[in-house]
Amino acid sequence: MELLLLSNSSSDAGYLVHAQAAIRDLAAGRKTACFIPFAGVTRDWDTYETLVRDAFAPVGIAVQSLHRQAEPAAAVRAIEAAELIVVGGGNTFRLLQCLRERGLLAAISARVRSGAARYIGWSAGANLACPTISTTNDMPVADPGGLDALALVPFQINPHYFNLVVPGFRGETRDQRLAEFTVLQPDMPVLGLPEGNWVRVSDDRLEMGGAHPARWFRGADIADVQPGALSLPR
Repeated sequence: MELLLLSNSSSDAGYLVHAQAAIRDLAAGRKTACFIPFAGVTRDWDTYETLVRDAFAPVGIAVQSLHRQAEPAAAVRAIEAAELIVVGGGNTFRLLQCLRERGLLAAISARVRSGAARYIGWSAGANLACPTISTTNDMPVADPGGLDALALVPFQINPHYFNLVVPGFRGETRDQRLAEFTVLQPDMPVLGLPEGNWVRVSDDRLEMGGAHPARWFRGADIADVQPGALSLPR
């Protein structure tokens, strides 16, 4: 399997500009992408398609959004023919709800696991590649009928990771929220992935790109990791 899992899409440089080289490397000459816009809630899907199409044009990839396929069977066929599957960010609960309602999870998983398609996802799209969406930062604005996701990787991602402590703020920090997950799921590692960073998956090999250290959580253990080769915490 070949995956590119990004923490975020937007940056001061522009939409997905910071990830262009990583996208080009993942695409490896593939020229078309099936875009899944269903995480978009306040951004309509036509607008989302245009935004992503414009972002992928400089790397020579033509984008067609899956929402153009009105019938579920046609959507499945589009996934089964895709050479790149691109899953945008937004609300992870809504994304999973739309995919489950359309019966697309199995088709995406099969296409990516077979190696026939490569997978690019950011934010909610990165969450979708994990065993569950339980470490998203999103509010459950939709009922996805269960939290199980694609399980393309054997760990969880927390996108947009930071552990800012604001003086006078009495709510939980990000680390405290993730500790709630790891206390209840001590054998499932979670990668706190800062903005500007991404994980490149090539079969069993993991590598983190970007300029910032990330943070592994597993059980009661926390460890910072630098960009480069990435190993699951034991």
